[in-house]
Amino acid sequence: MSQGQTPANAPDGGSGARPTEEQVREEMTRVLASHEFRSSKRSQDFLRFVVENTLRGSADILKERTIGIEVFGRPTSYDPSDDATVRVKAGEVRKRLGLYYSTQGAANPLRIELPSGTYVPEFHAMEAPRAEQPRVETAPAVAAPGSEPRRPNPWRTRSLWAAVGAAIAAAAGFAYWATTRPATTVVDQFWAPVLRGSSPVLVGAAFVPVWSMDRLPGAKEPPGPQDFVELTDQFVGGGDLIATSRLAAMLTRLRRPYQVRLGSAVSFPDLRTGPAILVGYSYTRWREISSQMRFFIDGSREPIGITDNGHPTEWALPNLPRDRRTGEDYAIVSRVFHPDTHAMLVELAGMTQYGTDAASDLVTNPDLMAEALRGAPAGWQQKNLQFVLHVKVISGAPGSPRVVKAYYW
Repeated sequence: MSQGQTPANAPDGGSGARPTEEQVREEMTRVLASHEFRSSKRSQDFLRFVVENTLRGSADILKERTIGIEVFGRPTSYDPSDDATVRVKAGEVRKRLGLYYSTQGAANPLRIELPSGTYVPEFHAMEAPRAEQPRVETAPAVAAPGSEPRRPNPWRTRSLWAAVGAAIAAAAGFAYWATTRPATTVVDQFWAPVLRGSSPVLVGAAFVPVWSMDRLPGAKEPPGPQDFVELTDQFVGGGDLIATSRLAAMLTRLRRPYQVRLGSAVSFPDLRTGPAILVGYSYTRWREISSQMRFFIDGSREPIGITDNGHPTEWALPNLPRDRRTGEDYAIVSRVFHPDTHAMLVELAGMTQYGTDAASDLVTNPDLMAEALRGAPAGWQQKNLQFVLHVKVISGAPGSPRVVKAYYW
């Protein structure tokens, strides 16, 4: 298919003209540069892959397994029944497209859509707005000579004011509904017990201890132990930073006030003043809090792994390299009313930064959360809970997390 031809499967949206390849690519460029897609490279890669293959006439290869291998770097042994990454990402792309076309792209001449149940996109040319008909001014009626002037109809006036009053009441009702309506997504339901009330949410990110080499410039002798200095309150893990950013964006969207604090800036009394979200490795200064829960990341033993009521489990990283560049990770998501702080507490903790990153993706992504809550008991919204997550790490980035164990009480 040459540049500028009409894509064979592109519906015209009722406008009578099908979009050309050039028009589709121009629209895809606008979409990928939008706020909804700029923040997710994987969503960009997904959309670009399915659009380009559709334009090339290769829509028949757009299957879950092919996308998993070509876009997300899954091995050739990839089994979609064991890994919902592609399905979850497709749902996220549909959501991002919907948001884009309901705001910034509402007036675009073309729309890219990804219908449910397929990975083949459709391209719809939108109708141009109709030109407004010229307004014809009519002269006011003139009373015939000798006739009485027309008097205002009191019933019509009352009806008009009644209609205005009804419109105001409807607007007030909608405003009340919009601010007090029940949670509409599983993510909203997950956070509802935490965000109840009006206290600001404290978001605390843990410091990661780092050893720095402190030597004089030009020193030629080999470094010794005395040349290394432990920096305990200087650095935050990259995955922890991404997690904190996701949480801040979510709280901003929900118009909920919050405070971000790092490491030792979060005191135990702070945790008693309102809900808190602790981000970072559970073998940091929050060990005393997280170690009381059923599932706990124990970094004091080899191999590092998750314990179940103090007992080692299969969820461990026996071959974790010293530089922490691992091909997989485990994490724990906890949401509890903590008996010590008497406040709601959420903890997102991975064995490495990758797990923490993936845990934050789970608690802010409705598709991932819905997958995690399969089989959840009735009333889970008000129960304490813990998820044990497993995540594959590909090219230094975590994939979609998978819940390997859930506990509600």
